[in-house]
Amino acid sequence: MAPLPKRKYAKTRQRLRRQHLKQRRATLTTCPTCPALMVAHQVCYTCGRYRGRQVLESED
Repeated sequence: MAPLPKRKYAKTRQRLRRQHLKQRRATLTTCPTCPALMVAHQVCYTCGRYRGRQVLESED
């Protein structure tokens, strides 16, 4: 049998316990080679570059 809680958790206590599990917003930066917004530490999908190197083939 699975363990069960002895008492009912109030909604407030449950939400306070889960408060640190919220998602954070992704840090958006501008690409140094093109003016597009990109997620930090990721490949720019418009130009296909990461840290000055061509990683993906761009469609331009």
